[in-house]
Amino acid sequence: MIIAKAICLFVELEYWWIRLLALPINLFYNDGRQDARGSNTLLMRIKMMRYFTKLECTVGFFALLAALITSPAVAELKLPAVVGDHMVLQQSRPVPLWGWTQPGNEVTVSIAGQTVKAKPDDKGRWQVELAPMKAGGPFELVVSDASGDKKTIHDVMVGEVWVCSGQSNMEFSLSRANNSQEEIKNANYPKLRLFKVQKAVADTPQDNCTGDWIVCKPDSIGPRSAVGYFFGQELLKELKVPIGLLQTSVGGTPAEAWTSRKALESKPILRPILKVWDAKVAKSADEKNNKRRPANLYNAMVAPLIPYAIRGAIWYQGEGNVNQAYQYRTLFPVMIENWREKWGQGQFPFGFVQLAPYNYHRKGRPPECCPELWEAQLLTLKKVPNTGMAVTMDIGDVKDIHPKNKQDVGRRLALWALARTYDKSDLVYSGPIYESMGIEGHKIRLRFDHVDGGLATSDGKPPSDFTIAGADKKFHPAKAKIDGDTIVVHSPAVADPVAARYAWRDDAGPNLTNKSGLPASPFRTDKWKGVTQGNRRPRMKKR
Repeated sequence: MIIAKAICLFVELEYWWIRLLALPINLFYNDGRQDARGSNTLLMRIKMMRYFTKLECTVGFFALLAALITSPAVAELKLPAVVGDHMVLQQSRPVPLWGWTQPGNEVTVSIAGQTVKAKPDDKGRWQVELAPMKAGGPFELVVSDASGDKKTIHDVMVGEVWVCSGQSNMEFSLSRANNSQEEIKNANYPKLRLFKVQKAVADTPQDNCTGDWIVCKPDSIGPRSAVGYFFGQELLKELKVPIGLLQTSVGGTPAEAWTSRKALESKPILRPILKVWDAKVAKSADEKNNKRRPANLYNAMVAPLIPYAIRGAIWYQGEGNVNQAYQYRTLFPVMIENWREKWGQGQFPFGFVQLAPYNYHRKGRPPECCPELWEAQLLTLKKVPNTGMAVTMDIGDVKDIHPKNKQDVGRRLALWALARTYDKSDLVYSGPIYESMGIEGHKIRLRFDHVDGGLATSDGKPPSDFTIAGADKKFHPAKAKIDGDTIVVHSPAVADPVAARYAWRDDAGPNLTNKSGLPASPFRTDKWKGVTQGNRRPRMKKR
């Protein structure tokens, strides 16, 4: 690299020397100085200028060649945005690191007493794998290549790394959360680091993004994810190791935008989504860059993070798919599997938030749309391995789709992670989850998992928001009573009940909890046709 730059300087000096030498010849042999020799001197002038022109062209060629040799696009050692100052690397597992340089340049990576080498492919991309490291730091990460170029990444920590993704409720900043001023004032956690991917869309998977790492301090944390912050804060307090959070979230987006096109094509029930969007793009090229378009956010805001070593992911999304809740039963698990497959780190933990109650039906949707989305999330919890769900039925605001209590959301996600991922077996991490039912005359008895020694209610009153139905499928309000670890429901309007439901409307205000105060998830015992069944095409918004 140094030699190439020296060539550039030499060539530039040589070029200007030739121009200066040619100047007096130009002046002497100008048209005004021609004498009786006229044509001969003119001919000599032409020959001399041709000579110097050839020299200029030759020097110009070598200048261009030298510029190409030193061009950053070809030769400069580059690292992805996620590899930067203040980063956190995942402890206790192999750590892939990657970047770009000129093809043929061997790359050396050193940190915490270990050194590894790699050669780039024909496009200049290289990747190394660091051996598992113990939590600690700060360290310096040094990356160099055979040309002598070197990058030093400062203040690197080793600990636990989680992805924080979803739509607006994950994007929701700490500065907007409950008690934000006090929270920000106390947010002085040097070992908590956050990387935020800047919003972008792409038609194909990208190898880099725009973003930066920050150290959690009062003057920096305000714009970052509130849910991510409270989740990370709880992990930091309990685990006492550095915590790194990779925030990649965009408001108003459906799950299909966060899923690769190939994964969406793999399921017939998801292909209508692609068909609608392909038609929109064919009609208007502007739709190609719509944030809601399938795979656009996966390509630009997830793919660039892969294969950064992580422990797991947390997810807060679903509002954008309420009208296709039945389809979400397939879409959400496909997205989780898609991420796990692409990351290549096994079935890593994936925690998500079950949406809070909100009055969706004021916009013309049936009030059962959201409960069917809750059901899709509950089915994902039951069917997809190594997943966890934070229920938020008690901390929502039916008039605001963005509830400000993000403290409890982050804490409940952390309870699941600590209990299931970090083996803190003494923690209660879930509220009651419906298990089975039995008919006892004109009553129905309901059984639950995660009762934590018994059922309770948040307000001390009898359990609310239960309904039951007979064979006619008409639901009526039911009286409910806690009986040990079960609930017994009945209604004078239903002599022979066959089904029960709990909190089965979008603006429900239920009160059932366990003894730890964690709320029960909405549920139904029947499998009757839902209001979103058959809805496979996205609701298109005008831009």
